[in-house]
Amino acid sequence: MDLVIRDARVIDGTGNASYRADVAIDNGRIAEISREGEGPRPSGQRTVDADGLALSPGFIDMHAHSDLALLRDPAHTAKAAQGVTLEVIGQDGLSYAPVDDRTLAQVRQAITGWNGDGSDIDFNWRTVGGYLDALDSAHDGQGIAVNAAYLIPQGTVRMYAVGWDDRPATAQELDRMRQLVAEGMEQGAVGMSSGLTYTPGMYAKDSELAELCRVVAAHDGYYCPHHRSYGAGALDAYREMVDLTRDADCALHLAHATMNFGVNKGKAPDLLALIDAALAEGADISLDTYPYTPGCTTLVAMLPSWASEGGPDAILSRLEDDETAEKIRHHMEVIGADGCHGVPIEWDTIEISGVSDPGLASCVGKTIAQSAKQRGEEPWITARRLLINDKLGSTILQHVGHEDNVRAIMQHRVHTGGSDGILQGFKPHPRAYGTFPHYLGRYARDLGVLGLEETVAHLTSRP
Repeated sequence: MDLVIRDARVIDGTGNASYRADVAIDNGRIAEISREGEGPRPSGQRTVDADGLALSPGFIDMHAHSDLALLRDPAHTAKAAQGVTLEVIGQDGLSYAPVDDRTLAQVRQAITGWNGDGSDIDFNWRTVGGYLDALDSAHDGQGIAVNAAYLIPQGTVRMYAVGWDDRPATAQELDRMRQLVAEGMEQGAVGMSSGLTYTPGMYAKDSELAELCRVVAAHDGYYCPHHRSYGAGALDAYREMVDLTRDADCALHLAHATMNFGVNKGKAPDLLALIDAALAEGADISLDTYPYTPGCTTLVAMLPSWASEGGPDAILSRLEDDETAEKIRHHMEVIGADGCHGVPIEWDTIEISGVSDPGLASCVGKTIAQSAKQRGEEPWITARRLLINDKLGSTILQHVGHEDNVRAIMQHRVHTGGSDGILQGFKPHPRAYGTFPHYLGRYARDLGVLGLEETVAHLTSRP
């Protein structure tokens, strides 16, 4: 054999008890697993002494934002060093295929906070197949460091066919979106994602989403929504996605399925009861979480959806107009914007984790409230200035989670691991680099929330 890993504690991903064995690799594949005391031991050109160590399949990151990072870094150590061997990208309804020239420019600006502005990337594709080809041929033909699966981003599809208007799609536009989704599935995508608190994807009604999900289902894919609320309307939003996909007969994977904000403290059992009831009725559902309490997104995502209609340039124009900016502030601080999941924003929970303009780096690591206090001004003044000066490129950590909810959800039988890792910013969320060690170290080894065999199953065979 090319390689033999000797005397490992093999945790095979099934959830069954581990066992001691030699594992032989030949031509890049597992060729033999020889359990201790069962027959002759394989020999190899190279051997690794794994006595006292555990060996498992590679981990699957069910929710990754490495769409451009895979093209930048041949080693991609952010994930490879965690043991991740497959990432699911194209998440939250916004990514870089399918596009035309107009859409590509808009989506690059819209998700600068997730992936950078892409000025270092050769965007030589416009289709899903072209993007996947770019991954395969990256780094002088060596390809990317880990495997990738792609979800067609529904927000990008709507941007392409409808634009940034908050209105129903016409029959012709809906046909165009169906066509784009079908082509993407035929070219190698595994499903479709949505970001239903992000514009313009959030402007789609359920009937429109169901039509696209029917196309996904016809190609044996799954739907992965970031649903319409993780705050005040969280349970209703989960139920909406369950009902929508049951109607479309489409498999459902709930992205970063947390129960955050004060209104949802202790309500993880309500979510799990909803999922159990749907599973008992025959629904095909899974979910992913990251093992931390803070969330992470862009600062501009906190704005009400009406303030984002028309795209990034329109957003900046509204922020620069004093009267409109005051309406935005009132909506965010008093009413509760849909961008902040219907909950009035608490500026002391919003920590700046990254900026696009290095000149704004002094804001990183501080909450909006802290920066505002240092400047002697109201938090909205600070936030508004940052949005304008950073051209909407700032990322945030949002400290709104609950540890009891995190632990309860990760124990569910259809739970999988997803980092939701944004690899941008001077102080990125630790989930980008630490999700899988955190599951194995803190929650399995230290706290015993899950056994090690069960944890590995959640991170490998369950996905």
